[in-house]
Amino acid sequence: MTDDRTHNGQPQSPSLPEAIDRLADELDAIHRHESGTLVEYVRSATVFAVRQGTVVGFRLRPEIVEAALRTPDTVRSSRGSDWVTLQPRIVDGFTLDRALAWFESAWRLAAELPDDRPQPPRPN
Repeated sequence: MTDDRTHNGQPQSPSLPEAIDRLADELDAIHRHESGTLVEYVRSATVFAVRQGTVVGFRLRPEIVEAALRTPDTVRSSRGSDWVTLQPRIVDGFTLDRALAWFESAWRLAAELPDDRPQPPRPN
């Protein structure tokens, strides 16, 4: 059995991939597609998050994307304007909290989208 505490007696934080996978196990209707080191998280035929090592990407609402881009270690994703990529240099509690909140937000949004095909423009 391994000790889940750091040298100062504090609980050891899970790694970013472990934390994402734990949350994915807790939420409903998530399918994982793995290809080499890339893991895609899918709900209702929509890829809503991806993970490759400690780099994670999330498909989010535009206002959340804009807010996310103002946080450390976050950049626009090559997947599209509704995606952000988190490339943390250090994974601390704040990074884990952000990543898990974005993962759950992306999961909720995926349930609202009919599938992963391009969506038609909405009338004004």
